[in-house]
Amino acid sequence: MTKNVYLDFAATTFTHPQIVEAMLPYFTESFGNPSSIYSFSDRNRAAIQKAREQAAAVLNCAPAEIFFTSSGTEADNWALQGVAWSHENKGRRIITTKIEHHAVLHTGQFLAERGFDVVYLDVDAEGKISLDQLKKAMTKETILVSVMFANNEIGTIQPIAEIGELCRERGVIFHTDAVQAAAHVPIDVQAMKIDMLSMSAHKFYGPKGVGVLYIRKGTKVGNFMHGGAQEKGRRASTENVAGIVGLGAAIERTASHMNEEGKRVAALRDRLIAGVMTRIPHAKLNGAPGSGRLPNNANFSLIGLEGETMLMDLNAAGISASTGSACSSGSLDPSHVLMAIGLSHELAHGSLRLTLGETTTQEDIDYVLDTLAKSVARRREMSPLWEDYLAGLKKA
Repeated sequence: MTKNVYLDFAATTFTHPQIVEAMLPYFTESFGNPSSIYSFSDRNRAAIQKAREQAAAVLNCAPAEIFFTSSGTEADNWALQGVAWSHENKGRRIITTKIEHHAVLHTGQFLAERGFDVVYLDVDAEGKISLDQLKKAMTKETILVSVMFANNEIGTIQPIAEIGELCRERGVIFHTDAVQAAAHVPIDVQAMKIDMLSMSAHKFYGPKGVGVLYIRKGTKVGNFMHGGAQEKGRRASTENVAGIVGLGAAIERTASHMNEEGKRVAALRDRLIAGVMTRIPHAKLNGAPGSGRLPNNANFSLIGLEGETMLMDLNAAGISASTGSACSSGSLDPSHVLMAIGLSHELAHGSLRLTLGETTTQEDIDYVLDTLAKSVARRREMSPLWEDYLAGLKKA
């Protein structure tokens, strides 16, 4: 009998029923425009403020430093473009990394085409940046450093506090894309000296279509969207009240059991990793080991196979997984993240990302291990790449 196992929680999570229940009144009963001055909209204004406080409590910032957006992508665009256009008279250097989400990479490309000096830091084999390389890249012209908190493909967590300390010492604004990390690992924007942070509700069991940009008080960031005076005049557009309520409720709920759930999921992840490395010959784990990666992330390269082939076999068995970022799933190019950590095209094309969540069980993991091991063995028997690889080992 085919099971249904969802192991693509890095792509998106389900909206938890508790969160849906919290959102429902704002679709039907309390539908007033929050910008309207009549009392009918009082409940909506209060709900938005509560969500602001809920998000701020998790990040350890002031509610006034929380700005709601339509997504993590919008938040990233706002951070990079807002700083770029507000500080171009001071300097035009922006530093980021080669493994960022495309929301940052493509925005960097957009700014580079308009005269900004965008520097992309290398990463090591685990996907971590070098603080020494960052120091060398920082000049008097540097106005922004943007380094993701944790990678969406390989799960590697960056030394955020150290980066924040360096940027604060140099007087450079520090932004981090924390879309994968928020509510899943501890984040303290004060202790980590983070000036701006992006996150998205649908990554922590909230609704799609709503995100946050945290902007530390006093940080000069231009507006990205123009029109009305919403979000204290910083982000125009009628507020998505139901979505904002969902984000607030979701981040509070998910963060409330983050440590307990993190330990549970990490144990299952380690079971998955151990099973793959034991049962599938010449499997390679991508990313940092243990606590150096997100607790729910496992990413493998399986020589001799195409990732898409594995996905089809897993899908036929009721297993949902991915080869990398869901935002790039239509691309035939190898993952830019895997190429940046030094993998060959063959290994990068043979990658598989399995990301766990609240509904993942040990039974699910064992089913995936059985299915994957059989699929890999069968496919390798038909793979000329696998034959070439074995022949190369014999020659060596």
